[in-house]
Amino acid sequence: MAFQGSEDVEEQIEEPEDTLRVSPAEEMPVDGPPAAEEQDPEPLLLPWDRFSSWLHCICVVGFDLELGQAVEVIYPHHSKLTEKEKTSICYLSFPDSNSGCLGDTQFCFRFRQAAGRKSSLGCFLDHFDRDAPVCLKRDQGYYYGYVYFRQVRDKSLKRGYFQKSLVLISKLPYVTFFHSLLKLIAPEYFEKQEPCLEAACNDIDRWPTPCPGKILTLPIMGVVMKLRIPTCYDKPGTSQLVQSAPSDSLVSIILPTVHEVDLFRCFHPVFFHIQMLWELVLLGEALVVMAPSPAESSDTVLALVSCISPLRYCSDFRPYFTIHDSEFKEYTTRTQAPPSVILGVTNPFFAKTLQHWPHIIRIGDMKQAGEMAKQMKVKKLKNLKTLDSKPGVYTAYKPFLNKDEDIIKQLQKGVQQKRPSAAQNAILRRYFLELTQSFIIPLERYVASLMPLQKSISPWKSPPQLRPFNQEEFMKTLEKAGPQLTSRLKGDWIGLYRQFLRSPNFDGWFRNRRKEMTQKLEALHLEALCEEDLQLRIQRHTEVETVDLVLKLKEKLTQAEKDQLPVKPGTLPKLQAHIESIILSLPEDLQGILHKPPSP
Repeated sequence: MAFQGSEDVEEQIEEPEDTLRVSPAEEMPVDGPPAAEEQDPEPLLLPWDRFSSWLHCICVVGFDLELGQAVEVIYPHHSKLTEKEKTSICYLSFPDSNSGCLGDTQFCFRFRQAAGRKSSLGCFLDHFDRDAPVCLKRDQGYYYGYVYFRQVRDKSLKRGYFQKSLVLISKLPYVTFFHSLLKLIAPEYFEKQEPCLEAACNDIDRWPTPCPGKILTLPIMGVVMKLRIPTCYDKPGTSQLVQSAPSDSLVSIILPTVHEVDLFRCFHPVFFHIQMLWELVLLGEALVVMAPSPAESSDTVLALVSCISPLRYCSDFRPYFTIHDSEFKEYTTRTQAPPSVILGVTNPFFAKTLQHWPHIIRIGDMKQAGEMAKQMKVKKLKNLKTLDSKPGVYTAYKPFLNKDEDIIKQLQKGVQQKRPSAAQNAILRRYFLELTQSFIIPLERYVASLMPLQKSISPWKSPPQLRPFNQEEFMKTLEKAGPQLTSRLKGDWIGLYRQFLRSPNFDGWFRNRRKEMTQKLEALHLEALCEEDLQLRIQRHTEVETVDLVLKLKEKLTQAEKDQLPVKPGTLPKLQAHIESIILSLPEDLQGILHKPPSP
C-alpha cells in the first residue's frame, strides 16, 4: 500500500516512470482487495434490493396529442419519482423534432436528483463504491437515463407516427452495459407490452449485486449476459477480458466493457483537435457539443468526459440537454460567465442562445470510421451563426501544449490502411491515458510528500496532520520531476498546471486524495494501537481512565468500520479483542454497562 512512510515516498519518487501508477493511494495492497467475506452482504438483501442496486426504475414515455410527452408506466410500481423528475425524464426521453430520428435510436441523458431524496440503500451501495474506479462511482445527486426511442409510421394514429421511449433510470454510469440491456428488453416490450417489463424486472431482481472485480453472469429475457465491472485496483489502461468458459453454453453476450464509448468514432469528425479538447476538459472549461441527433450528442459528451480518465471529471455534464431542462435558464444566461459544464444539444435554437459560450464543438453526421476526416482549422466563434454551420471547433482558446502530430499521423495511417475501428479506439484511449498520467504523476508525487513520517505516528497521540498543499512549492518540483520525464510533448506545462489548480477537477481530485491519505493515517494509528500491550498500560490507569480508554477505543472501532479504513487484515478483530480483555479486567457492574450497545 502507498504511503507507508517517508522511505516509501522516496522510493516512489525514484522508481522508473513506467512502473508508476496514476494514483499511488489506490495501489493494490499486498494481500489484494478486501477479503470476499467482508464484501458479501447478500444474505441481508430484501425483495427489490438487488434490482435497486442496478436501477432506480424503468419508465415508458409516450406522446399524447393533448398532453405532449408523458410518463405512461413506472416499474416497479412502488418506485418513486418527484413531479420535477418525471418532467425531466419526459422531455429528455424524446429527440428534438428536427433530429428526424426514424426507426430505433439509443442515447443517454443525465439529470439532477430532487433535493432531499435519500436512498434506503445508501450505506449498502457505498460498500460497492469503495472498490470502484473514481469514474465508475455512483453519481451523488444525479441520475442517468438510458433511452431506447422508437418512431415508426402508423397511419392509424392522428400524428401518423408511433413514438415511444423505454428508459432505464440508474445511478450507475455503465453506458455500454445499459445500452446492451435495452437492445434485449426494448424490442420485446414494444411487441409484448407491460408483462414483458414485469418479467425483466423480476429477472434483474435475481441478479448478483454490481460488485467490482467479480465476473457477473446476468440472465435476462431468456438471454445470459456476462461481464466484469472494473475495480480501483486494476492497472489503468488495461481491461481484464471476460473469457468464455466451457460451462458458458447458455451465455449469449460477453461484454468487454461496461462503460467505455468508442473514442475514435466520437472524435473522428474533429480528431485534428483532440489534444486541445483534452486540455479544455482537463481545465473544466464550459463546452457545448452541437450535434444532429441525441445519440451523437450523448456519445460525444461521454467521450469528452472519459478522455481525462483515470482522473474524474468533477463538473456537471449533460450528454443530452433540451430547452425544457430545469437548468436551461441557469446555463444560458448572459449575465454571468458560462459555468463549468459540458452540454450536448441538438436543437437549432441553441446555436443562438449559446453563441456566447467560449468553446463550441459542432459535430456533423458521424461518418464511418473508414472515411478520412478533413483537416479543419479552429474557427472563430463569430462564424457560428446556426446549427447548420460546418463541423469543427469554434473557440478562441490557445492550447498550452504544442500539437502532437504523431498521434494524428498514426490515426490517419490507420484510416488509410483500414485498421479496425476497435484498434483505432485502443490507440486513442492509450494516447489520452498516457497524456493524463504524464500530467498527474508530478501532482501525485508532490501530494505523497505531504504525508507525515510513519515514525511520527504515536498510538497515544492523535494521528498527525497532512501538510497543506503549497502551489509554489509544487511548481518548484516540476523543474526536476515534471511531465518531461514521461512525455515528449513540449509547451507551457507550468501554465497548464496553474490553470488546472484553479479548476473543479483539481479540487475534486485533491479532496479525494486528502481523504484517502487521512484515512491511511487513521489506519496506521489504529494498527499502532493494536500492537501496544494495553493490559500493561491500564495497570497504570485509574478505573475512570480505563473506562475512558474503552469508550475511545470503541468509538475508533465504530468509525473504522463505518469509513472502511484500509487497515491490515485482522486489525479490527484484534482491537475488538483488546477492548473485550480490558472490559473483563474491570468490576462486574462496569462490565455490564460497557457491554451494553450504545443508544442510537
